[in-house]
Amino acid sequence: MNETDRNRPLYMIGVAAELAGMHPQTLRSYEQKGLVTPQRTRGNTRMYSQADIERLALINELTDEGINLAGVIRILDLQGRLHDRDQEIDDLHRRVRRLADRVHELETRENVTNLVASTTAIAIRKR
Repeated sequence: MNETDRNRPLYMIGVAAELAGMHPQTLRSYEQKGLVTPQRTRGNTRMYSQADIERLALINELTDEGINLAGVIRILDLQGRLHDRDQEIDDLHRRVRRLADRVHELETRENVTNLVASTTAIAIRKR
């Protein structure tokens, strides 16, 4: 499942609560605390994505382990930062690969130019 599909709002609050194993009021509370941000329809109905469900499952898992909501918020913040850094690193790796390819191309072009020049010089000396 790609990132766009994971973020597509699919589930109303009742279904999302059931999938996450929580009461709908808990989802409302988590929204108020900024732990999850469901999208809204034009009629203001909360719609949750698969990514939201996964986030709620993680929150559930962390609270079941005894971590309070302040700790959960901090963990989710750090997880988000880590994800951002991973994307930055991936972008930098792609850029380095492109630059390495460009350097290789320029070195090859220089080698060909030098080879042609030396071959031309040898041909001129033989005349």
